Amino acid sequence: MITHIGLHHASVIVTDLARAKQFYEQVLGLKEMERPAFDFPGAWYAVGETGHQLHLIVHDGQTKRNGGIDTRDGHFAIRVASYEETIAWLAKHGIEHKAKPDSITGFAQIFVLDPDRNIIELNASIR
Repeated sequence: MITHIGLHHASVIVTDLARAKQFYEQVLGLKEMERPAFDFPGAWYAVGETGHQLHLIVHDGQTKRNGGIDTRDGHFAIRVASYEETIAWLAKHGIEHKAKPDSITGFAQIFVLDPDRNIIELNASIR
């Protein structure tokens, strides 16, 4: 049997590292962390204070997404402190999103696309 300790990181493919870093740092507010000297470009980010990480991997290919935000497609989720503040921040920065304040999940959800059309869920407790 495998004994799980927790999720360590998620990785997404990006095609333009500078553009991706701008989104993940300036829109999502993630803090870049030190990354080993791999033979390909990318970036690592700390997600919160829990030790979880997000890894960006530069790849010349493309994602399979060409439509809008599909909440049932593969994605990763980041828990945020405030649903309302996150909605306001995304609107202020002109970021297209799909909001589900009364999600059947029991927590509020917001879905966005990064510049390479990777789907990201931002979710918060319903108060």
